[in-house]
Amino acid sequence: MGIDLQLHNGRPHWPGRRSKRKPTLIRQSHEHGEALAQLIATLPANPSGKLWRVDPYNDTIFNEQEAEAALREIPDLLGRCTDASHIAALRDLAGYLKDCAATSGSYLLLVGD
Repeated sequence: MGIDLQLHNGRPHWPGRRSKRKPTLIRQSHEHGEALAQLIATLPANPSGKLWRVDPYNDTIFNEQEAEAALREIPDLLGRCTDASHIAALRDLAGYLKDCAATSGSYLLLVGD
């Protein structure tokens, strides 16, 4: 189980779904996927939050506004970190959320596996 992060400059391109869109991937991270999935799995349901709805087994997509809202949840998540790998995963996620929130028309795709 893990969550990979992908930052796109437009709606993500899924070649297997017969999409006619051109590839939009700016960058991606696979480094902290397992730790990020473990951390996300500890979140309680919170209808006003964004990160609790991330599914470690499926894809979740945030547009720039949702990324900005999710970024505000990062400080609370820091208190749930139990080791250095969780902190590194959270910093990686925070960086991707910041970049998505700052880039007009972008999307952050959290790829669960």
